[in-house]
Amino acid sequence: MYPDLSYLFHDLFGTAPDNWTSIFKMFGFLLVLSILTAAWFLYLELKRKAEEGHMTPRQIKVRVGEPATPFDLIANGLYGFVLGFKGGLLIANFREFQSDPIGNIFSWEGNWFAGITLAALFAGINWYQKNREKLPEPKTVLENEYPHHRVGDLAVVAAVSGVLGAKLFASFESVAAMQAFFSDPIGVFFSGSGLAIYGGLILGFLTLTWYIRKLKIPFWHFFDALGPAFIFSMAVGRIGCQMSGDGDWGIAAADMPEWWMLPDWLWSYEYPQNVNNAGVLMEGCDPEKYRELYGQRLTAEQRCFEACGVNYCHELDPKVYPTPVYETIMFTGIGSFLWWLRKKLTVPGILFFITLIFSGIERYVIEGIRVNDKIPFLGAEWTQAELISIGLVLVGIIGASVLWSRRLNSPPEKA
Repeated sequence: MYPDLSYLFHDLFGTAPDNWTSIFKMFGFLLVLSILTAAWFLYLELKRKAEEGHMTPRQIKVRVGEPATPFDLIANGLYGFVLGFKGGLLIANFREFQSDPIGNIFSWEGNWFAGITLAALFAGINWYQKNREKLPEPKTVLENEYPHHRVGDLAVVAAVSGVLGAKLFASFESVAAMQAFFSDPIGVFFSGSGLAIYGGLILGFLTLTWYIRKLKIPFWHFFDALGPAFIFSMAVGRIGCQMSGDGDWGIAAADMPEWWMLPDWLWSYEYPQNVNNAGVLMEGCDPEKYRELYGQRLTAEQRCFEACGVNYCHELDPKVYPTPVYETIMFTGIGSFLWWLRKKLTVPGILFFITLIFSGIERYVIEGIRVNDKIPFLGAEWTQAELISIGLVLVGIIGASVLWSRRLNSPPEKA
């Protein structure tokens, strides 16, 4: 597994694990790629809809030729200060920063000289750029803005609200998760694992609904465009779950059948050096030393480093189903089907509800072999995701039926 980029580079180029590239976590890296994937497909579809006349531009007023304002200088200076203040701490105390990056980021410790220097540099660059474009008399111009021009903003809104919702839902999936969250909310929220996708889907949907109404973007056309983009982003995101070993794996795998012709790891996998440090110690470790260190106030990474020479030293025993791989395959297939279907549907909103149906079915199916806490409901044991999956399928079927019925009962368009 590759909990961070240093382990990936170790396998590719032979460099040492846990070097400076370890601050770039694999889960976060693939999460960013998944957001960029969604933004790219959303841009393509919104642009196509604009070319077909489904999206009309709105005129916005833009001020040009103004000099740098005090707010511009303060904002850029503050950004530079934070970057230098914490970046200086990272360079000067890398090992300490590496062992507890979240704690160091949210501490009051840092390099004041580097912070002040970068603050002045960033503010100076902003002042120079603004004044170079300054006009004798600043003016206001009108520009046409289409929805696909705001994909960057839309992606940020969706990413922040989605990750927030996914983290909150994951923190309340079980009693143990709630206890961990309330004991260390910042550490849990910024950890390299623990996302409940339906939490992100729900909060992201609500936030985007508010935002697109503010921008006057057609509701159904927008979410039709978002459907395939979301599914493709999930396919990329699950690669991050698999590569980092973030705990999003399956139950203990049954014995591999004789008819299985694919690689063994596609049936069962031990997730060595997973980012959660879950399971048993790998070979080459000193178990006695690890047990001695366990009673001390050390993180799992610190214990691993002392007893094994690396920060991540666990693997699963028994092996489990690699469910993130299965989901990547399913999401890729679903996304490809929706991308093909998008031009064939003429009723706005239908594609969005079909996306809900397929995503609900996919998650319900995978839950059968996935590790999750169950809750009693209606005389049976369910996972949180199973109940939400059923709800999504029902909403998708009802919503698609209502929209289709309205189209059938609407008066024919005049020639």
